[in-house]
Amino acid sequence: MASVHESLYFNPMMTNGVVHANVFGIKDWVTPYKISVLALLYDMTASKTTLPERRRLNKLILPLQQGPDLTLVQFLKTVEECCPQTAYAVKQRLQEMADGELKDMEYFFSTLPTPFTAFDSEAYKTSVVGLFMRHMLLAYNKLSFSQVYKLYKSLQLYYHSHYAKPADGRVCLPTLVADDSDMDLTSTEDTVGDRIDREELDTTLLESELRNDNTPSSGPLSQKQAEYFLARQAYLLKNDENKALKPAALQEELNNMLKFNPDFAEAHYLNYLNSMRVQDIFLSAHGLLHYFDRLILSGNEGKSNGDEGYGRSLRYAALNLASLHCRFGHYQQADLALQEAVRIAQESNDHVCLQHCLSWLYTLEQMKGSDSTVLTEDSVKMAAHFCLPYLASLGIQSLVQQGATQGKTAHKLMDALKDTDILHWKHSLSELIEISLAQTTSIWRMYGKSTMALQQAQLLLNMSSLEQVNFGVHQNNTEAFAVALCHLAELHAEQGLYSAVSDILQHLKEQFPPHSQHAKLWMLCDLKIQFDRHMNEGKYHLAEPLVTAISALNKTEGLYRKAQVLKALNRSTEAYSVLQRLQVHCERTKCTEVVIRVMLSTAELHWESCGFSTALPLLLQALALARQHHLQSLASETILHLAFTQLMLGVPEHALSVLHEAIEPVLAHGSVMDKGRALLLTARCQMAVAGFRPNGQGQAA
Repeated sequence: MASVHESLYFNPMMTNGVVHANVFGIKDWVTPYKISVLALLYDMTASKTTLPERRRLNKLILPLQQGPDLTLVQFLKTVEECCPQTAYAVKQRLQEMADGELKDMEYFFSTLPTPFTAFDSEAYKTSVVGLFMRHMLLAYNKLSFSQVYKLYKSLQLYYHSHYAKPADGRVCLPTLVADDSDMDLTSTEDTVGDRIDREELDTTLLESELRNDNTPSSGPLSQKQAEYFLARQAYLLKNDENKALKPAALQEELNNMLKFNPDFAEAHYLNYLNSMRVQDIFLSAHGLLHYFDRLILSGNEGKSNGDEGYGRSLRYAALNLASLHCRFGHYQQADLALQEAVRIAQESNDHVCLQHCLSWLYTLEQMKGSDSTVLTEDSVKMAAHFCLPYLASLGIQSLVQQGATQGKTAHKLMDALKDTDILHWKHSLSELIEISLAQTTSIWRMYGKSTMALQQAQLLLNMSSLEQVNFGVHQNNTEAFAVALCHLAELHAEQGLYSAVSDILQHLKEQFPPHSQHAKLWMLCDLKIQFDRHMNEGKYHLAEPLVTAISALNKTEGLYRKAQVLKALNRSTEAYSVLQRLQVHCERTKCTEVVIRVMLSTAELHWESCGFSTALPLLLQALALARQHHLQSLASETILHLAFTQLMLGVPEHALSVLHEAIEPVLAHGSVMDKGRALLLTARCQMAVAGFRPNGQGQAA
């Protein structure tokens, strides 16, 4: 069966939207590198290759044609990775021309099979390869003799630079200087006016694509090559940040581009995305504002839409600025930008933009800690009315998240997520499918069902993405993947499998570098696992320094763990003060899980002062709260605390009957420490009921 990539020879529509008119513009130069690509195409048709090699070469054609010029070393190395036999044939053909005479290059162009003269040519005249060959042949035939001679000398320099390297060890990329730009397809005269027009239409930029290293570029880059570079880097930033250029290297490339063409709007937008990687609020806002300024001034939006295009840019600029401020926690500035976007959208009667504004509005209210249920429900209804499934699904997922924190039952939440999943699969919304699975994992963990959480996390990690794969990259650096992997790490840590935890965290560190957007997730996860391990092992001096790091990422978690350390160090008064302050804060922000944990820790403080009867009301209140919100794990832990309190109060029969209610969920879903404590407590209660008084040696056994 023929490969899909062979459509590059036949069907010009099978290019995944990457090529179209920008690839083979009229203003291309005839360079030695382009001759090398022609030699590759010639040898691909002339030589016999295996089907896997053929497919790899077909996948390589588009980046080679679209990308910037490479040195011969880089070009041959790239081809050799796909097919060593073809790479050798290309090198031999270039050597024949470079070491021969001018007539050898003339002979190569005369014998090159074209879509017009060769009936058996694989390159159809309107395919990507056919357009490239037509363009190169027309450009070559238009050259004068002196220009052909200059091209031949450049080809010799290009080939011999493969062997003769400069003293600094870098390979030079020979290119035609501005004086040789009269090889242009449309040029018949070398006038000053033509040169100025050529400079305007074909801005010389800098390149670094299709290279294995991140060294600064040195070759010329045309407008279409710059657009390809920007599109590739933006795609990599979205789907696999590790394969994109490093932030500093990418910033240097963008600065060079903007130095030559300050009005290059797409470069400003990539500058905005790159600054977001390193959490630079100033450069992010600078790049975003300049992008929309250039977009409006260049008239790209207004050419087809008139004044409507101008207004559309303005309202989406305000909306993007609001999302930027939301990202950095600047709620007041985000609110003002949202109001501006809503006002402009209402004036233009843009319902789609208004729906996006409403989505960000309820998101902003959630970030502030306010109840946004009504706003979210209105957003879902309006999105469904205007047939916007993406926004409707996001709204339903937000309602599910709010319902989980408000104590809704699991079956209602899962039914809602099931309905959204149907919507996702119907419209192939791959990103939302991943979010739904990650959210389901989090909900099961919150309810204390570790087995179900583990299943959902594995389902997400083993799911094939529905998104089209460009540049050989799968979408695997989203927040959903980070959340699922963090849950997996915590679940393995609860069972004492720290070697597996180390492997998972190492993968997270590689996939989400420290400067990336979602790195805080694995950082907090790693610190919490280390803290719990040190506390369980009694190494309080190692756990104490981690509190500061946890507080920097999450103040609530940091305060709770600070109280844990103070309690373990027998500084009960300080621990009680911290717990009371934390409880007030969590009750105000409606963080039910932390409220229950604070109550359990406060009860443990009462135990230390032998105030077992004082701890009972707190434990009963925590149990009622856990059952109200269906938090089975916390409810089981509270029952264990109640049983221990009853044992200390001298009623082991009641403690044993209470334990029977909690022992099964603990053994099924609890951590190793919880299981051990539950079994030890059960043994002590049974011994107390039997009339034994175990001494210290018996307890240790």
